[in-house]
Amino acid sequence: MPNMPRPIVDIHTHVYPPSYLDMLRARKTVPYVHDPPSGAASRLIILSSDDNPSIPLDQRGRPVDSSYSDIAVKLAFMRWHGITTSVVSLANPWLDFLAPDEAETWAKRINDDLEVLCARVNREADPEGTRALHEKETLFAFGALPLSAPSAGIIAKEIARLKTLPHMRGVIMGTSGLGKGLDDPGLEPIWAALADTETLVFLHPHYGLPDAAFGGPDATDRYGHVLPLALGFPLETTIAVTRMLLAGVFDRFPRLKILLAHSGGTLPFLAGRIESCIAHERKFIANGGDTRGPQRSVWDVLKTNIFLDAVVYGEAGLKAAVHAAGGADRLLFGTDHPFFPPLDGKEDGEWLSVTTNYKAINSSFGDEDVAAVLGGNAVRILDLK
Repeated sequence: MPNMPRPIVDIHTHVYPPSYLDMLRARKTVPYVHDPPSGAASRLIILSSDDNPSIPLDQRGRPVDSSYSDIAVKLAFMRWHGITTSVVSLANPWLDFLAPDEAETWAKRINDDLEVLCARVNREADPEGTRALHEKETLFAFGALPLSAPSAGIIAKEIARLKTLPHMRGVIMGTSGLGKGLDDPGLEPIWAALADTETLVFLHPHYGLPDAAFGGPDATDRYGHVLPLALGFPLETTIAVTRMLLAGVFDRFPRLKILLAHSGGTLPFLAGRIESCIAHERKFIANGGDTRGPQRSVWDVLKTNIFLDAVVYGEAGLKAAVHAAGGADRLLFGTDHPFFPPLDGKEDGEWLSVTTNYKAINSSFGDEDVAAVLGGNAVRILDLK
């Protein structure tokens, strides 16, 4: 990318380690990987709506090629788009579906795989350790948590272990938490462990909204993934964070740091409405009710506890995100690679998911803020050395 400030850091970029895909290949229920006997591309079925018996098995889900697991493809993508550093993370559905007795083992394995991968790539890029961050392609990672483990102590133990791995810069987590949402009291020791260790949480949607919200299975047949991805994912994030706010999570854990995918869904746009509804809620003690209600405002939480990625694909959404966050210093560039590849199927084709985000950032800010959003903020917030 000519005339782009460096470093450029991609904090929203996914990888499925080969061990993870092999584990999915051994499964027959969502999530799973199906290898067509014809030798065609493998199919990744991670959304329950994709596992429709009326759809031929060889056509369910999405095709997955080497870009999902081969780090050489990731590095080539980075070079093509001028990206100097990627903070990779396991993509949805992470490890949420595992049986309790498997969760801890798989979390350690996946996180160790990511750590080894980052260490190898960075060593090969700079054997002598003398090159600056913007002079090489480097990798860091967000770890995965064993959220289905039989005790919160096991999860907290892995959070602490991740802090000892040199290339880990936080964790990625879905909106289900332990299975009951992010306002679940059972998450209290997890929030405490994350806050105490100053571990950043990259919160990413997966579960969407019920099919009925979009017209049922018939709508999926007509419109594919447009409704669940364009609307379901952002609203899922918005609802999850609002439930945390209402439950007082941010009151009890003021040091909790969360990075929201897709610029926070619709949270920046709806923050004022959420705040107004909270102020007028009669169930809260402030208005004569018997429920405590949140003690901090949505705006305070957005400016103190929350960072937003810039994966919003348009200037209007990006400006709403900046306003809600209180400035460009809390926005971080991302691509969502390897999802949304070039429509022409060519390796060197245009990634609209990347170019639209670059365009929105460059048209929304002056040079100093552009440099901060594209890389400077990530270097500072994630301590990328």
